[in-house]
Amino acid sequence: MNIEELYTIFCQHPVVTTDSRRTPQGSMFFALKGDRFDGNQYALGALEAGCAVAVVDDPAVAVDKRFVVVDDVLQTLQQLAHYHREQMPGKMIIQVTGTNGKTTTKELIAAVLSQVAPVQWTQGNLNNHIGVPLTLLTLEDDNGFGIIETGANHPGEIAFLANIVDPDMGLITNVGRAHLEGFGSFEGVKKTKGELYDYIRRENRIGIFLNASEPDLVEMAGDMPAVRYGLTGASGAEVWGEVVECNPFVKFRYRQEHTSWHTVQTHLIGAYNIHNLMAAVAVGMQFGVPFSLINEALSDYQPTNNRSEFRDTGRNRLVIDAYNANPTSMAAALDNFSRIKADQKMMILGDMRELGADSAQEHQRVVDMARESDAEVWLVGDNFAHTQNDCRLFADVEAVKEELKQHPLEGYTILIKGSNGTRLFQLPEFL
Repeated sequence: MNIEELYTIFCQHPVVTTDSRRTPQGSMFFALKGDRFDGNQYALGALEAGCAVAVVDDPAVAVDKRFVVVDDVLQTLQQLAHYHREQMPGKMIIQVTGTNGKTTTKELIAAVLSQVAPVQWTQGNLNNHIGVPLTLLTLEDDNGFGIIETGANHPGEIAFLANIVDPDMGLITNVGRAHLEGFGSFEGVKKTKGELYDYIRRENRIGIFLNASEPDLVEMAGDMPAVRYGLTGASGAEVWGEVVECNPFVKFRYRQEHTSWHTVQTHLIGAYNIHNLMAAVAVGMQFGVPFSLINEALSDYQPTNNRSEFRDTGRNRLVIDAYNANPTSMAAALDNFSRIKADQKMMILGDMRELGADSAQEHQRVVDMARESDAEVWLVGDNFAHTQNDCRLFADVEAVKEELKQHPLEGYTILIKGSNGTRLFQLPEFL
């Protein structure tokens, strides 16, 4: 069966699932394979539970006409998603990537554009070779906007995803020292993230949104068509902004040349979010969103998923940034936490993952920065355990939880920051 024929079936059953535990009535089940499972073995169960069609690549499980047999289910899912996107030339597709801030930036852009047009965007962090096709297959109608987040931890991944997404415009939030084990070096990070720019150039798309305050991005972009934004003083920026205060929520202001300032109070924690906010401002301006609606969208946005989230538990005030961590985001989080005024401050910092040969050096650098603060510091994980420090050390999050049960904290302002694998996101209920 070719993609055109499969697309006809998709149009009749436009809800896709890859999880046999979630089987919406009349949906299509794609039997993906993993290291420890084979979706083909769950296809019949998915049909019995409510799916109308099962796409499989094991002919032995195809017992009736409800099964569609293909050579490779994952590849077929990706091809179908690309074909679906190509049926929507009138929808403006913006692809977002970057080392840090891409999820928050995506959500802020969606909030702003939603003020004037229909918008579909990546939910959560479905930003890989499976999540991106699933997101594209949720796009509806040939109008409005699609904001597609793409992530990578190896060279070639952004290029691969861009070929599926076929974006009209691209935005790289920044390039930093993350996933060095997969990329090999910081130059490897730049090259991989820059694959989005390469696609926009090669396919002669509209252009990019460029943070003119990031020298690496300016260098990577060269003379390609760009809507430039940045911090006050950024060369060539069409709109620039600055943090007014950050205690704990960011208040910022922005302006264009020869215009007055627009000041916005947000619900975001972290001065580093000024770059994400300015990206959303630039996108909104490009597509004619009135300043009043841009301001309203950014003011109303509430962060979730342990990203730059502030929570007052009644006992302590928490700055929760426990979804991910790398040297760049860790440094930004520590710098921001130093700006917050509080009588008792604490940092609970978890290991950073996938740093390869640079891991020891980067963890020591974080410890050195943390020790310069006025906060008590707890370190969690084996990587931090091998640094030179005089901080409280914990093997894992379970050890931290046990300590908090035995000796509860009260009256603290606490930064919780670590890679998702350290599971520090479990700590707020103990604080």
